[in-house]
Amino acid sequence: MLVQEIMTKRIESINSTEPVIEACKKYKHHKLGSLVVMEEDTIVGIITERDVIEKIIIDGKNPKHTLIKEVMTPNVKTISSLALIEEATKRMKKYKIKKLPVVYNNIVVGIITENNITHALEIFKKSEKTK
Repeated sequence: MLVQEIMTKRIESINSTEPVIEACKKYKHHKLGSLVVMEEDTIVGIITERDVIEKIIIDGKNPKHTLIKEVMTPNVKTISSLALIEEATKRMKKYKIKKLPVVYNNIVVGIITENNITHALEIFKKSEKTK
C-alpha cells in the first residue's frame, strides 16, 4: 500500500515568522496537532502541540511574542506520496517521530501519521478475516 492511499490530504501550514499564538489558534480551529511550516513554497519545519508545551509553556515564554521559527522542528523529514507505508513506518521509528509531511514533485500534498498507519492496518486485518 502506498503512502498516498492513507495519508491525510488536508494539511494546514503556517509561516515561520508568525507568532506561536497563531499556530495555537489554527490547532483549535482545524482540530489539528501539528502544522507544516512553510516559507513561500518550501517546507522549513513542523510545529506540534508538543513543541508548544515543551518550548513555550514549560519554558515560560509568551506565545504572542515568540516566533514559530524559534520553536519549530527544522530540517523536517518528509516522504514521497509514492513510497510504501512500510517505508514511512521505518522512517518514523528511525527518527522517533509520529508525523511525516508527504511530498510529490517537491510539493507538500499531505501528512501521514502513526494514526493513519494504525487505522489502515486495522482495516487490512478486518478485510483479511473476511476472505
